[in-house]
Formats: sequence, structure tokens, C-alpha cells
Amino acid sequence: MSRYGIAEWYGRDLLAPAPVERHVLAANALGRRDVPSRPFRPITCNKRRGVCSLRPCSETASSIAAADGRPITVCPNRLEQDSMLVRWLANIIGFRPEGLQPARELPFMQSVETRRPAGKIDLINAADRHEFRWFGLEMQAFYFSSDGMNMESESLQEDGGARPPQPLGNRCADWRSSRAKRPISRLQVKGPALRQWHSKIAVAVDTPFSDSMGGPSETPERDLDAGDVVSLAPELPSGRLECGHWEALTLEDACE
Repeated sequence: MSRYGIAEWYGRDLLAPAPVERHVLAANALGRRDVPSRPFRPITCNKRRGVCSLRPCSETASSIAAADGRPITVCPNRLEQDSMLVRWLANIIGFRPEGLQPARELPFMQSVETRRPAGKIDLINAADRHEFRWFGLEMQAFYFSSDGMNMESESLQEDGGARPPQPLGNRCADWRSSRAKRPISRLQVKGPALRQWHSKIAVAVDTPFSDSMGGPSETPERDLDAGDVVSLAPELPSGRLECGHWEALTLEDACE
């Protein structure tokens, strides 16, 4: 039997730090010390408890001896490491590296009553000013229903073992929020608008998340003109975000 526990904490693999370092990270998570900057974006971490990803841990001992499965991203900022997704998407759609102009969280819709932004596109890649083209890029992390991470921070701060203790909380994958509620609803709103504007939207979820939705198509399409959505599934094999599978999908196939 496996429980999901912390895989990466404030950008650090939980299995890497010595006990004293884990105590410092736990103090950060519990609000007893200043929150450190995260390594994936050059600003202070705004993820509560500082958890970047979770992974299953076999309950065979009192401490975690080794990683038991692939980490699953639970903070979208984790997907911004080294701007890899931006560069990967640019390479797929043929934007020149020197012409990249990524922008963050641009207003997408406007409230009729307040005239304030009612929705945003996470990032946009644009070519240079002589050939202005752009793509929307949505990054989606996975959601878990759980007892919360406070008990894990308390346990890690109190533990002095060479290896971190087993996770305490029961965590279940929240399929509705992760899949149907979030990325599909965004596609259904933004996809048709971008298609009307003769552009496309790319959606990035990590490989375990992608696999939970069926994984790659049997015959992946790599012709961008054949689809409305670019599906990106980056991998996280050893603490570094890497290119994985990608394919072009119609809006209807992407939602299905």
C-alpha cells in the first residue's frame, strides 16, 4: 500500500536534505521562518506549505528509504523551471529563439458589469514584431483531496532520522478538479475564441497527469494545422523538467 507524500519541497527533493535542513524547510512551511525564494520563478514562493510535487511512498518502514514512484506536480510554478515549456513550445511552432516575447497572465475576458478582467491566459509566446504570431499556454497542476500538509511539516520538523518519516495524511487524487473542472472548462471557453482568432492554445500537464487521462493517442498528430490544441506532457525524471510527448489535437478530441 502507498501513501502520497512530499516529493519536492521549496524546490528540493525531500530525500536530499539532511535532518537539520529539513527542520529549516519545515519551519518555513509552518510560518516560523522567512519563506525562501523558489528556484522555478525568481520570486518568493506563494504556494502554501511550499510543496512542489507529491509521490507515492510504500509503507514498509517508519521512514522513506527511496522514491517509490514518479512525482506528480501539484504547483503550476513547478512547470516553469528554466522556461523549458516556453522554449519547447516555441520550437514546436517554429518561433525563432531570439524573437520570443513571453507574457504572463494576460487578461482574456472582461466583465460586462465591472470592466475588469474575468479570465487570463497563463503565458503567450509571440514572434518578433515583423511577424506577430502568438500561442496561448496553459499550465495545469494536479489536485489532491487530503488532510492538509500541516501535519507533514510538524512531523518533519520533529523527526531527527537520517531519512524523512513516512507521510501521515491520507491523500486521494481529485480527478474532477484536476481534469474535468479545470483544464477542460478552460479549453471550452478559450479554445473556440483562439480558433476564431486564427491562433491555438497549448495545454501542459506533467506525464503522470497526462497518463491518467489516457496518455498519448494511438496515432499522435504532429501537423499543427490539423488541430486546435497542442498537448504537452513534460517529464520530471530526475529533478529537472524535460521535454516529453506532444501532439496536436482538435478541440473536440482534446476535451474527450
